[in-house]
Amino acid sequence: MRGAALTVLVIDENRLRASIIEAGLREAGHTEVVLVDDVTGIAARIAALEPDVIVIDIENPNRDMLENMFQLSRAVKRPIAMFVDRSDTAWIEAAVDAGVSAYVVDGLKKERVKPILDMAISRFNAFSRMERELEEARTELESRKTVERAKGILMKSRGLSEQESYALLRKTAMNQNRKISDVAQALVTTAGLLGAGDDQ
Repeated sequence: MRGAALTVLVIDENRLRASIIEAGLREAGHTEVVLVDDVTGIAARIAALEPDVIVIDIENPNRDMLENMFQLSRAVKRPIAMFVDRSDTAWIEAAVDAGVSAYVVDGLKKERVKPILDMAISRFNAFSRMERELEEARTELESRKTVERAKGILMKSRGLSEQESYALLRKTAMNQNRKISDVAQALVTTAGLLGAGDDQ
């Protein structure tokens, strides 16, 4: 996220309400504000604009409109603040599940736009960090499993001890300037193709 020079996309079919949001953003120092009042082809517009933050304002949301906006928020991977006039618990839960960073019911006031936007960015960054850490942990776990399988294959096929198997994997990785997990994956794949796996 680039400091104060954020590009903010405001999606609102009501121009008057959109101008309230725009005024709040400009007063908060955001000069790059783009207003869109027609949601037709909005995904392509977002892809072309690459906004840092998206503000969606829906006066009287119906289920279809909300679902479309939630699908959009799942796809774009950007902080999204959504203002709605009315809502229910199910919609709020659906918004959170879809990755909406701030879901504000009946709260469109010019002076509230900046703090809500800041909160949306902060929540999005925290969530993205958690997702990244989770993905790294998953990858690490998969790598360990792969190394264990490769050691098992070497122990079985070459009669090596666990320590010797690991040492061989490490030496091969160093010689080939690759990660141990990559060498292990290649061994597991090859063994699978040759039918010499460890029956796991």
